[in-house]
Amino acid sequence: MEQFQWKRAGKTSFVWVLIIISAVFLSNLFNSKGADEFEIQYSEYRSFLTGGLIAEARVVDEIFHGELSEQQMIINPAGMSKEIVRFRLKLPFIDREVMNEWDKYNVDYTFRQKSVDWTGYFLNFLPWIAILAFWIFLMRRMQGGAGGMKSIFNFGKSRAKVWTSDKPKVTFDHVAGCVEAKEELMEIVDFLKRPKRYQKLGAKIPRGVLLVGPPGAGKTLLARAVAGEANVAFFNLSGADFVEMFVGVGASRVRDLFEQGKKNQPCIIFIDELDAVGRQRGAGLGGGHDEREQTLNALLVEMDGFEPNEDIILMAATNRPDVLDSALLRPGRFDRQIIVDVPDLRGRLGILKVHTKNIVMNKRKVKLDAIAKGTPGMVGADLENLVNEAALLAARKKKRSVDMSDFEEAKDKVMMGVQRKSIVLSEEEKKTTAYHEAGHTLVAVKTEGADPVHKVTIIPRGRALGVTMQLPIDEKHGYTREYIEGRLAILMGGRAAEELIFNELTTGAGNDIEQATKIARKMVCEWGMSDVLGPMTFGKKNEEIFLGREIQSHRDYSEATARMIDEEVVRIVRKAQGKAQRVLKDNIEQLHNLSKALLKHETINGDEVQAVMDGKQIKRSKNGSTGKPKKRRRRRKPNQQKQQKSETE
Repeated sequence: MEQFQWKRAGKTSFVWVLIIISAVFLSNLFNSKGADEFEIQYSEYRSFLTGGLIAEARVVDEIFHGELSEQQMIINPAGMSKEIVRFRLKLPFIDREVMNEWDKYNVDYTFRQKSVDWTGYFLNFLPWIAILAFWIFLMRRMQGGAGGMKSIFNFGKSRAKVWTSDKPKVTFDHVAGCVEAKEELMEIVDFLKRPKRYQKLGAKIPRGVLLVGPPGAGKTLLARAVAGEANVAFFNLSGADFVEMFVGVGASRVRDLFEQGKKNQPCIIFIDELDAVGRQRGAGLGGGHDEREQTLNALLVEMDGFEPNEDIILMAATNRPDVLDSALLRPGRFDRQIIVDVPDLRGRLGILKVHTKNIVMNKRKVKLDAIAKGTPGMVGADLENLVNEAALLAARKKKRSVDMSDFEEAKDKVMMGVQRKSIVLSEEEKKTTAYHEAGHTLVAVKTEGADPVHKVTIIPRGRALGVTMQLPIDEKHGYTREYIEGRLAILMGGRAAEELIFNELTTGAGNDIEQATKIARKMVCEWGMSDVLGPMTFGKKNEEIFLGREIQSHRDYSEATARMIDEEVVRIVRKAQGKAQRVLKDNIEQLHNLSKALLKHETINGDEVQAVMDGKQIKRSKNGSTGKPKKRRRRRKPNQQKQQKSETE
């Protein structure tokens, strides 16, 4: 309402300024009669006067403004003739003798003082008026503006956005895949709606709730659902909204935020990306005077300074809980830490059901459970993107609805990358890529306990010339040593195939070797899977500047141990490479068959891989799908059926 009044007052003032300016100009225009006056010589004036042609005259500061009784022709200095009625000239002097002469020739004359040139005064003062008006505008914005970005000098005010009931609501029905997190938050919402139920038992409302999880898991969506379910004030802002370039702004905004919360209690305050303001104190290049630390100190004081009767709940979300200050995480500030993790199979199915409600889908052909099973590790944002990509592909193909083929193509696009159709590979490169991917595939099929091969392609996707994709049968939360060693052998299968067939090394295995080296080093330094070094961990994790507690990492082991670690990493990778080479040599014929199938079809799925391994040929219909084409039954017309029946009889 206050903002509306300011806008209305500003518009009214602007209208009045326009009216005043217009009045000044119009007054000057109508009062000025000299616009059509012609300046003449003194000799011409004497001729008009003695001829009795001057009817009226006004004398303003020795300037004679005369009006003739009839038009007269004069010649200007340029030699051009012109007819005039009004004229002016400056007389050298005016005395009694001159006035007697005017009386003699019946000139009706008057004396006037020079009028004030309001237009000139206004134009001279216009810059100062503009500066004064701008200064008044700034002062108004400073004193009574709406705060936040709208007030230029209102840096210390909170930028929190209040969630109102007129905005589209997101409820817990729109959230799927995180059952435990929903239950925890629904309890808080129920406490706000029915506090007496809990207060009878002596229960207190949690003062702080921290949502922890990977990016895209649905932390902010859960907060929006809380805002939609709870009929209380909801303040939403980001952790980056506190700190500015000016000293003290962050702490001032924290205090202002909680002052607003106290005025609107019960309420919920949600801070997204809490790690932007709540990082460990003493980290980075700043000292105790760092602006970010001052903001964190103010936040700690406000959170711990609540009175028992203040119903203010602070919610926050972060994907970096390891970098948060320990004082921020203690009970009394954040009483609950809710894990919003990667959804399982049932969670992914629920998320897909939520996101497919808004698209036109062929429900008979689309199997959401199969899509959920084939997308392990995907979070809610990934699945939403998958559904949207499928809808875009169907629209590009001018289909009436989204079918299963669109979802499969979208899944390949999201998981393996976009097809790079512009790249033209030579026959030699195609052959090398085919044997490389065939090596991965063959080792994966022959390795016991490995994830099944889902799809193999030699079509360039993303930054890779070929891709071999595996999908697990069941959800896996822990991995055995045998599984990891098998994974290493699969990674080295591409390089082993290149050496075996071409007796040459290429750069295509660069990413495979990098992944294998990282896994082998984790086996030695983190997972304790080295027979030589035993169940021990070595070294501290690297944490970048401004992201954690240390500026740089340091070793906690000797040079001799470092040498042993390097030797173990090399040994593990070499062992995996040797295993891959043995598998390929023992099944060289199947390796050739897989590479031929890839060169012919470019992309083969898991069933086709198994068919090639069994020595069978891949059979595809004309449209490229696997299997025999279905025969279409011709519908006969009724008269044809009767005729056939009579002929048979």
